[in-house]
Amino acid sequence: MNYVYLKRLYAKRAELEAKLELHDARYCFGEEEVDDGTDSDLRQRLSEVSDEIAALENRAANPWR
Repeated sequence: MNYVYLKRLYAKRAELEAKLELHDARYCFGEEEVDDGTDSDLRQRLSEVSDEIAALENRAANPWR
C-alpha cells in the first residue's frame, strides 16, 4: 500500500472539510446569499476522497482479498 498517497488523501480530506465548514459558516451568517453549487461540489469531492480512503484502508486490513 502506498502510505504517502494515503497520507495525501487524509490531508485532502481535512482541507475539504475545512472549506466546507467555512462555506457553511459564511452561508449561515448571511455572507453568501445564493448557493452557487459550491456546497454540493465540496460535499461530492469530500465523499469521493472519503470513499477512496475507506477502500485503501480496507485493502490494507484485508491484504489477501
